[in-house]
Amino acid sequence: MSSSGVTPDRSPGAAPPDGPAYSGLDRTIRALSWWWTASPLILLTPVLALATGFPGVRAQFGIEFASAALVGAVVAPVAGFVVAHVGHRRRARRRFTVMGAVSAVPILFIWVFAVLLAECPDGYHC
Repeated sequence: MSSSGVTPDRSPGAAPPDGPAYSGLDRTIRALSWWWTASPLILLTPVLALATGFPGVRAQFGIEFASAALVGAVVAPVAGFVVAHVGHRRRARRRFTVMGAVSAVPILFIWVFAVLLAECPDGYHC
């Protein structure tokens, strides 16, 4: 204690470390954020392999890469939102809400134009 008895003495080694101390929850949130960020790269991997001279990658594993990218784009924001909600992390919840909205746009675009409009033959009004 200090001489006045009000505040404790701080030794040089007792100061908190610089920067925040990350918990397992923060690491999980960071990993889910990176997973979502990597989804477009996962989707483009077969195209990059084809451009670099490996056509077999696109032929054999194109569907797997597309499925992995879709799962990453959908599951990562949902799981991240749940983890952030349980951990009471407001900023992370907002970030995962934005991620979900950004992921929803191309998915809805593909669903509307590839599935719904493909059911109407030319010349017919659905």
